[in-house]
Amino acid sequence: MQATTRAVPVFDGHNDTLLDLAGSARSFFERSETGHIDLPRARAGNLAGGFFAVFVPDPAPEAAAGGLAADSGLASSIAAGGSIYAATATMPAPMALEYAQQQSLATIASFLRLEQTSGGQMRVCRTAAEIQACIEAGVFAMELHMEGAEAIDPGLDMLDVLHAAGLRSLGICWSRPNRFGHGVPFAFPSTGDTGPGLSELGIALVQRCNQLRVMIDLSHLNAAGFWDVAKHSRAPLVATHSNVHAICASARNLSERQLDAIRDSDGLVGLNFHVGFLRPDGGRDPDIALDIMIDHLDALLQRLGPTRVALGSDFDGATMPAAIRDAAGLPALLAAMRTRGYGEDIIEQIAWRNWIRVLRQTWGE
Repeated sequence: MQATTRAVPVFDGHNDTLLDLAGSARSFFERSETGHIDLPRARAGNLAGGFFAVFVPDPAPEAAAGGLAADSGLASSIAAGGSIYAATATMPAPMALEYAQQQSLATIASFLRLEQTSGGQMRVCRTAAEIQACIEAGVFAMELHMEGAEAIDPGLDMLDVLHAAGLRSLGICWSRPNRFGHGVPFAFPSTGDTGPGLSELGIALVQRCNQLRVMIDLSHLNAAGFWDVAKHSRAPLVATHSNVHAICASARNLSERQLDAIRDSDGLVGLNFHVGFLRPDGGRDPDIALDIMIDHLDALLQRLGPTRVALGSDFDGATMPAAIRDAAGLPALLAAMRTRGYGEDIIEQIAWRNWIRVLRQTWGE
């Protein structure tokens, strides 16, 4: 008689679900055929929680000139099944602080309301112990993440306010530049060596994040910025949703030297599911074999070791492989790991335990 494989929970290092919900009429609590995550599909795929990114769409022209109207085109594109990466071909100028703060606070309020209206099914987590307790209890665990620091003022006052609201991880840049540093464009083939490093404000931001024990996310940051974080941060180096440049030569993926630095800091890399960061040809066709995802995992495991590899899907912000499609399809990826010969212990480490390890080490809780 064949043994039944136990369902393994997944804690995911990155989603853009808050943006997708803002650009669509769907409810997080009802199953939908649009977007990638809602609570029913999360339950179907054993998705136990993840990092919920606060991402500010680029402003419409009137907002850039001083108004505050958001550009709904990007959110609408993603809600219709598109991708942040497909929707933004060129990087715009840095946005105004007032606009970024207003948009960020509205998104954070929507995040907090998910917990308030969930009837106890969801919880905002501020410690690694809380995330683990939620996973073990079957409560959907939500961590507040900012993808781009545009809403943080030069004095860093907003960082303290956001931390008090629950912020526990921060990507200094999305791919556009801001007052703290520069991101990478979505170029293929290309490296991440695309511009200058962190500004003096960016270095101060790294140091304050260390003091508050806010995790710094290196995904989207250019190579010079990466090395500035490596130089000035005392915390493990983490890229929540990035892949292996040696397999897919996207500017968004990590070089062997960067992977070695992450390993040496006892950090972590979360595998990004976006097909354009997986395919060796850089294409966006979602009809790919899941073997290519396992190839990236194999390379990460070989370079980083078994305790430093996790998942960072980019659900609701990228083009998913057709064999996964959405959160309900996560068991297909775990099945592909088993087919490649991964044991249950390493699958659990990649699926959720490694996130708990690095968050506990970074947050000190």
